[in-house]
Amino acid sequence: MKVFFRRIHLYLSFATGLVVMVVCFTGAVLVFEEELQHAFHKDRYYVPVQSKAMSTDAIIASFEQQLAGSKVQQVKWFAGADRSVEISFVQKKKEEKKTGDANPAAGNNEARKTAFVNPYTGQLIELYNYRDTFFYTMMALHRWLLGEDIGKMIVGVCTILFLVILITGLILWWPKTRLLIKQRLSVKWTAGFKRLNHDFHIVFGFYSLIFLFVFGFTGLAWSFEWFNKGIYTVTNSSMERPKPPKSDSTVQQPRIGAEQALQTGMAQLKDAAYYTLALPKDSTDVFTLTALTADAPHNTASDQLFIDQYKGQVIKTNLYKDRNLGQRVRSTFKPVHTGAIFGWPGKIISVIVCLFGVSFPITGTIMWWNRTRKKRA
Repeated sequence: MKVFFRRIHLYLSFATGLVVMVVCFTGAVLVFEEELQHAFHKDRYYVPVQSKAMSTDAIIASFEQQLAGSKVQQVKWFAGADRSVEISFVQKKKEEKKTGDANPAAGNNEARKTAFVNPYTGQLIELYNYRDTFFYTMMALHRWLLGEDIGKMIVGVCTILFLVILITGLILWWPKTRLLIKQRLSVKWTAGFKRLNHDFHIVFGFYSLIFLFVFGFTGLAWSFEWFNKGIYTVTNSSMERPKPPKSDSTVQQPRIGAEQALQTGMAQLKDAAYYTLALPKDSTDVFTLTALTADAPHNTASDQLFIDQYKGQVIKTNLYKDRNLGQRVRSTFKPVHTGAIFGWPGKIISVIVCLFGVSFPITGTIMWWNRTRKKRA
């Protein structure tokens, strides 16, 4: 029977090896993306602390004045007096001179962009486009091999096959006798290259198997919609998220400021790692405040408040603790996938395991080559 599983393990590994190496390597790079971004671009994320920060309204007004044609949609405040403010905005593209083949609608297009601003001076620090960064390239390779829908499908299928490889690998690893257990759990460092390569593949493959399986399994949520739907089916939950309420536009009073909306939300969601305030898009829309509070179980367990833009009152909440089981389970997938759910130790383990994942197609190929040469001899 093991001959059958060995062939399955071998052939699937040959079929998916390159993709597995790319996905594991890029995954290792992306685990500490936030920390590396902050380390290499301190001027973007950190500012000298001054006596008093500007109000949210003043920052919005200053930004729209500095960048002609811009309209702020969202403002993100971070905990820490030395942090910059992140602004999401749209900017209408300037209508180009009409030519014979010009698109008449081109001037009406809007693209959402990001900027970082000094909260004490209102000065624009940097216009930022994630698509222009090294980490976006790593993410695009990790998710879809730079190949959009086709690449996404390839990554998804290879991930499923990789899970089969891991299962067959465990079957092949399983020792027949207790005497072999120690051999399968330790590397003989004094041995020659062939034995070292064999032990590396067998031993570290076993130690990293459960982590690689969890990373691969959770990764399927980004490749297949049926997998996402399955989460909600298994948990007997609805995929639908609550719709934002409407502001009472019949009230005869002016719209409140963004700062008032922020302070209203902060009074209810205290000591958060960040507060993201989305501004109303029209006269009936609401202020939407998203916050990651100190007692959040993981970094995607955010809470939401909806604030009437006229009355200045919280008229609806979407708290993490109130969400259905499917939504809470799905929200854990990213922190589990990256190891962040266990903090720095989990992320360090993730990097090490991903690098092992890069090496296994190589060590496995060497094992196959050595076995093939031995048969021919």
